[in-house]
Amino acid sequence: MATGGNPNPNAIPSQPRQQQPLPGSSPATPHTHMRPPSMAGSPFQGLFHSPPSHNPAFQIHMGASSTPQTPLMAAAAAAASAKRPPQKPPSRPPAPTSAAAAASVAAAYKAANSGSVDLTPAARRNKKRKLPEKQLPDRVAALLPESALYTQLLEFEARVDAALARKKVDIQEALKTPPSLQRTLRIYVFNTFANQARTIPPPKTAEPPTWSLKIIGRVLEDGTELDPAGVVPKHNPMYPKFSSFFKRVTIGLDPSLYPENSMITWENARSAAPQEGFEVKRKGDKEFLANIRLEMNYNPEKFKLSQPLMEVLGVEVDTRARVIAALWQYIKAKKLQNPSDPSYFMCDPQLKKVFGEDKMRFAMLSQKISQHLAPPPPINFEHKIKLSGNGANSSACYDILVDVPFPLQKEMTAFLANTEKHKDIEACDEVISASIKKIHEHRRRRAFFLGFSQSPVEFINALIASQSKDLKLVAGEANRNIERERRADFYNQPWVEDAVIRYLNRKPPGGNDGPGAGGS
Repeated sequence: MATGGNPNPNAIPSQPRQQQPLPGSSPATPHTHMRPPSMAGSPFQGLFHSPPSHNPAFQIHMGASSTPQTPLMAAAAAAASAKRPPQKPPSRPPAPTSAAAAASVAAAYKAANSGSVDLTPAARRNKKRKLPEKQLPDRVAALLPESALYTQLLEFEARVDAALARKKVDIQEALKTPPSLQRTLRIYVFNTFANQARTIPPPKTAEPPTWSLKIIGRVLEDGTELDPAGVVPKHNPMYPKFSSFFKRVTIGLDPSLYPENSMITWENARSAAPQEGFEVKRKGDKEFLANIRLEMNYNPEKFKLSQPLMEVLGVEVDTRARVIAALWQYIKAKKLQNPSDPSYFMCDPQLKKVFGEDKMRFAMLSQKISQHLAPPPPINFEHKIKLSGNGANSSACYDILVDVPFPLQKEMTAFLANTEKHKDIEACDEVISASIKKIHEHRRRRAFFLGFSQSPVEFINALIASQSKDLKLVAGEANRNIERERRADFYNQPWVEDAVIRYLNRKPPGGNDGPGAGGS
């Protein structure tokens, strides 16, 4: 319809032209719809710096009215609106005449599309790319025979990681039920005093008489004995500190001598850190008897068994889980399980004293033994505060059995909590990933230049066609089929007549706003 300006794809051709065979249209070339345009006199020459995508899966239709105008679109619009003398369509290069030439073109185009050109759509190009996998692709492995050694190292690393993961799971399961060793905790109780000498009359500047009660505990090594009258040994860091073995410590003083604060209580839950001992210091010059009460801190919690249950199992204090396990072993050893219904067991005379029934379900065992479990009794002893003589002679020692954690438990916990090694491994993985990324980049460049060296003309034509496809995507013309619009059959469809009438009715009187018309 328009008579002046550059040939426009929207214009209706006066006569359909014979479609010539395209370059690279042999069966070996997968893209036969591309027509390599000529770069001579093109307004888009020099405007593209990165090869865009031409994948049809990413053709997103964007309306021209809602698309913000970019410098690229402005340049294209200015070039299209400028008046130009009529030009003939660019001539197409001849099709390859031999199978070898066709195969060369196909190989060049395949190399261009296999990674040598960045064909990422513009909409996805701004997204942050993840580092590639540490695995080398087959195409890189074919170019680098030495990569087989790297692949073997990756397989070895995978086996090492799997072994470490299994060991960590085993350690975590072991720490859920930590093993413990039974050791002897020796408690040293003694007191010291100061300024207890009495003079008549007392000096005015003399310090008041004071005394200090000290309670210190040490875990004895297996098979060793310490002199009670000797010096208190140093704490062994392999074992927990003294206060860790107690839930609560209560020291009672004589209320007639110390009416304001006669009961001194320490609680483990309120303590910020474990202590190696306790010390109570007061003013006074009179001897008295101090009561000391120690409540054990069992982990897991232990209970005192009732007398009937104690007669069955032969233990006095133990955990709930071990009590249930011991009852099950007792039932199994006595063959008390009901053969007709294994969910029940029969009670012998000793179990009847405990449960009061002839038979009972195993599911009720945990509930029934709750009434036979009580908190363990505290440890009570007295110590006389002496304010004369040698303090070493007034010291006392008490031995109690405690459960200490397995010596390797701390190391196992530290191994799981250590993140420094993980940081080193992650840093090495990042270096490897960066190296793999560089290898990928060099492979793309090699494929790009290799494709260009094999067939420069066809390679550039395919690149320009890809750039043109991206331009149409940005301009909102991605859904148009220019090849179909060039044929006369396109304009013989039923909707064409109605579209022409609508177009003419929308046209202002005396104006010429047809496609391709330029201003005067």
